[in-house]
Amino acid sequence: MSIVAARIDNRLLHGIVATQWVPEYRPQRLMVIDDEYANDPTKKAGMRMAKPAGLALSIISHETAMANFKAGKYDDHTVFVIARDPQTILDVIECGQTIPELVLGGTVAPADGVAARQVSRRAYVLESDIPVYRAIGATGCKMSVQYIPADKAESLDALIS
Repeated sequence: MSIVAARIDNRLLHGIVATQWVPEYRPQRLMVIDDEYANDPTKKAGMRMAKPAGLALSIISHETAMANFKAGKYDDHTVFVIARDPQTILDVIECGQTIPELVLGGTVAPADGVAARQVSRRAYVLESDIPVYRAIGATGCKMSVQYIPADKAESLDALIS
């Protein structure tokens, strides 16, 4: 499989991803890895409406994603992976996949008392996730913070060091 990029975004697949990031990477398949959406038919159906025409879409659980990667199910596709947390991205890498680029888009503000760094106007990194991001970066994955492609990409490594 050829993963062209991954994105962390609390809204997963939405208008900005569909209209701006998909044309940026031109994947054949969008892969949303999220247990909540994968197991909720209503949420899944709503997300499918945001899918750009002519593009394959998988909305799958973490377990299914790992099994599919190990089985080589997407070896003949270019794939753009979207998840809400960095551990999912690290798990994909540890499953034997190469992710050349990770873009941190929008994340929710942490709950009161939860240690986090605000790395952009729309993105936070939990202190507890910094080792995960560092492990992702150690694989050679280029990590940046960028809400839309027109925004200047900021190095995530520099923001969490």
